Amino acid sequence: MKKIILTLALAISSLVSYSQALGYEDLSILFSQNSNNGSSRFTAMGGAFGALGGDVSSMTINPAGISVFNGSHVSIDFQSRSTDIRALYYGNSVNTQEEYFRISNAGAVFSFDDTNNGDWTKAALGVNYRILADLDNSFFASGNSGFASFNTFPLDTNNPVIQYNNAENQRFFNNYNGDISELNLAFSGEYQGKLHVGLGLNFYDITFSQRATLRETSNDGNGNTLNARFYQENFTNGTGFSLSAGFIYKPAKSFRLGFSYQSPTWFTEMIEDSNIVNNDGFLGDTEIAVSNNTTIYDNTAGVILPSQSFVYKLRTPSRYTASAAIVFGKFGLLSLDYTVRDFRGLNLTGADFTNENRFFDAQLRNAGTLSTGTEWRFGNLSLRGGYIYEQSPDANAIDSDNRQTYSLGIGFNFRDYKVNISYRNSTRTGVYNFYPQYNQVNPAELNIDNSIVSAGVSIRL
Repeated sequence: MKKIILTLALAISSLVSYSQALGYEDLSILFSQNSNNGSSRFTAMGGAFGALGGDVSSMTINPAGISVFNGSHVSIDFQSRSTDIRALYYGNSVNTQEEYFRISNAGAVFSFDDTNNGDWTKAALGVNYRILADLDNSFFASGNSGFASFNTFPLDTNNPVIQYNNAENQRFFNNYNGDISELNLAFSGEYQGKLHVGLGLNFYDITFSQRATLRETSNDGNGNTLNARFYQENFTNGTGFSLSAGFIYKPAKSFRLGFSYQSPTWFTEMIEDSNIVNNDGFLGDTEIAVSNNTTIYDNTAGVILPSQSFVYKLRTPSRYTASAAIVFGKFGLLSLDYTVRDFRGLNLTGADFTNENRFFDAQLRNAGTLSTGTEWRFGNLSLRGGYIYEQSPDANAIDSDNRQTYSLGIGFNFRDYKVNISYRNSTRTGVYNFYPQYNQVNPAELNIDNSIVSAGVSIRL
């Protein structure tokens, strides 16, 4: 069985350390994600801009790329995402499809030519905002594992109490919302027309919530049934920052090499509010009804939903990107980026996270991402394509857990402004364990398919 859950698993909590046995491990991986969003040109070419530059989103990969611009530019892009999640749980398959729409990227680059400053011929300032990771999603899983985790009625006065051990069905509803936004500030200069160097400062904001409902039906073998509803919620907000630096070198007119480094992201304040609080022996809002009793048990009836708050710190992995590109004059180009992140660099502080940090060291790995892109120009028309292969951070992942993304795009050049459109599709598999405290229950197997259409405009100032 794969060790890593696809995303947050609201597990049984340790009320002493305020830690969730699997939850913080999964949250840390979730908050290290990158959805490869950017301008429509950027996404159409697989985000392979580490050696190219010349796009507002290129500063998210390599801050040196903004001094490749000729003149100043601003751009804004919107995206529509369609996500299909198929959940397979004990032979039963359920599909959930959702549509999402948002601003995905907005940025500006201000370029300054300087012919009176010796070897430094150009300087540029850039600012870019994008949705680094889009966390909105939902799915539904249903089936029968043969295991009943709710097998008694809390208000049962029989002696002995009736046991409802015959599982009939488990249904899990999961809805999570939020995103990780990234604001990039970059400065770059061009040296002797061959070398571009850049520095960047990056700011992050996390907004995340999950609402998970588990429903169980079981019986006692004598015609009496038990129906249980178990609800947990989690709200997390955080802020962080990182530093980046890079260069692009042109050893020949048509060939470019690039390298960039981005430091770990330090989330110095992660604030979590959750209802995972011991309330009458249940760590969440619990409601249980049985067919042989008219009374319904509800551990929050007539009171405010109990909650707890917790503040901690998170460090996500650093990133190294090596890049190369071939430019065929004004006709087209080919580009390639290879990025490495060591997810063993994940670290949690602010409480006793010993087990979680050991998990990162033992169960995660160096994960590589290969991005390729191409663009060909036919007068005012540009055709683009890209491909991304992104390894799962799970050291025990199977091949299908790695994400593959294919992209296409088209651009129209109207002199001082450009209109760009892109389409990309990504697929991957994963698991979601909504019974993490019970080893005898298998997780649901998920197949996730994302289709994203982006459209935007770039204006030369």
